[in-house]
Amino acid sequence: MARTETIRRERADFESHGTRCAAWLYRPSESASAGIGKPPVVVMGHGFGLMQEMCLPSIAERFTERGLSVLTFDYRSLGDSDGMPRNVVNPFAQLDDWKAAVSHVRAMDDIDGDRLGVWGFSFGGGEALITAAREDADAYVGQTPVYDGIRTVRYVVGQQGPEYGLRMSAAAFKDLARKYTRREPYYIPLIGDAEEGEVVALPSPGSKEGHEAMLPEEWGPEERAKWNRCAARVILQTGRYRPIKYASDVDCPAFIVEGTEDQLAPRNAIDATVSKLRDVNWVAYDTDHFGAFFGDLFEEVVEREGAFLEYHLLDAARR
Repeated sequence: MARTETIRRERADFESHGTRCAAWLYRPSESASAGIGKPPVVVMGHGFGLMQEMCLPSIAERFTERGLSVLTFDYRSLGDSDGMPRNVVNPFAQLDDWKAAVSHVRAMDDIDGDRLGVWGFSFGGGEALITAAREDADAYVGQTPVYDGIRTVRYVVGQQGPEYGLRMSAAAFKDLARKYTRREPYYIPLIGDAEEGEVVALPSPGSKEGHEAMLPEEWGPEERAKWNRCAARVILQTGRYRPIKYASDVDCPAFIVEGTEDQLAPRNAIDATVSKLRDVNWVAYDTDHFGAFFGDLFEEVVEREGAFLEYHLLDAARR
């Protein structure tokens, strides 16, 4: 059976602190979920400034083929979600969105929210880890995850040099001043030509190319420009964002995908986090932060992630 015949996708928006978060729910076919009753669910959240339509549908569909339900969503102020001002990346606010997403699927009558998996990429990989600890998840997947904001800032600034750190700090304080005087944010590009002195949020080599490869092909210049910006204040929040502190509170099995050439997520943070997890399957590939979304590596990674989630969410129900 063709994949498109096994997938049912529907809008499943929910509210976080009174603001609508856009979400899609992927449901398995009756044949894919036969013998398990209500299907378990995987909540998927994206990385820094990214939207659910960027590569997540292809992963969600693969998981759904195995009999899992999947919810993907956009954080407040990003993508199709509501929220003003726009394009504010705040990991602590996004954790509230994760909590609201989990509550949303657990309230659905035809989904087994008591069998819950969480999947996150990059920044979202750290947020999913915290969610796994807080929400008593049954399985966790982190794909090239960011686990320690302090280490990440040091890693990126170390690549770019101290001048970049000073420029970013100046932009962040300028934005913060605008926030507290109730003005529009001071925006900087997510990606750009950092080597030319442009202040961009994600300046590491290969980041621009990796993010552009994730953008929907049908997007024109207007859609790309609308996406490619974030409030500069995020740099001041990143240092306080430390999912690693929650690793020892994660009781469920974990599956972590590392890129040995990752230009954004430092390996020492992953090493330190893994050492605190009780039950972890940790795989490393010779790729960068984005490589697991493309080509043959995508096929291998999504197969391993899907098998892990199937075993811990579906097979547990069948046993």
